[in-house]
Amino acid sequence: MIVFPNAKINLGLNITSRRPDGYHILSTAMMPTGWKDILEIVPAQGTQPTLTVTGRTVDCPMESNLVMKAYRAMQRIAPIPPVDIYLHKIIPDGAGLGGGSADAAFTLKALDRMFSLGLTDSQLADIAATLGADCPFFIYNRPMIADGIGTDLSAVDIPDLQGHTLLIVKPGIHISTARAYAGVTPCPTAQDLRLTLSLPVAEWRGALKNDFEDSLRSEFPEIERIKQTLYANGAAYASLSGSGSAVYGIFDNDKMAVHAKSLFSGCDTFKCSL
Repeated sequence: MIVFPNAKINLGLNITSRRPDGYHILSTAMMPTGWKDILEIVPAQGTQPTLTVTGRTVDCPMESNLVMKAYRAMQRIAPIPPVDIYLHKIIPDGAGLGGGSADAAFTLKALDRMFSLGLTDSQLADIAATLGADCPFFIYNRPMIADGIGTDLSAVDIPDLQGHTLLIVKPGIHISTARAYAGVTPCPTAQDLRLTLSLPVAEWRGALKNDFEDSLRSEFPEIERIKQTLYANGAAYASLSGSGSAVYGIFDNDKMAVHAKSLFSGCDTFKCSL
């Protein structure tokens, strides 16, 4: 079975408080994009499961990879046989695009179909939540508002995005999630994401904010330079995605996005229609 785990972007991200156990309470909207990895799962040739990773380098032991953790999580609830998993990494890591979380969630969904387990999306999301805060989103894989630690999901419609073009720019810097959170001071916000996302995209600038941008600006000035370049070349809205380091711009048409893409030859870029 072959599936194509896709990246996400965050539309706004507000960190409102920190729990005693260290988890942060946040509110964000997540939207799937067309930037995809390739994941193949087949019956194992041997007696033990294997994971082979190609493409972008992932410095991670097999049992620590979220894909293998997803397999082990399914194995604990159903008597599934060993499988050989082949993951070709295309989505950059350390980018705030959720590539690893997508790989894990798509592994759960693929195993469910492959072995006819009959799990519901809600059941799969519960399993995904044990793997990482972003993982449940990719079970549903449609625009969602995420609250709490990121696992309390509710669907949201973003009508004005249709017809726009998305450009993602990933500079050659890696920002760990731990590093990003270390610089954030949680603050309650009055921002109503659902209301803001109902506005025309052109009105999001100044109204839709990612709290990580303030904490990362001084250490990673490249993020702000990319954002301002996107705006200077026609983006209706631009923002850091998640905890970075990818920055995206939303353009009114493909021609403007193509021109902006040409300005980032030293970065990984991806463009798609919304």
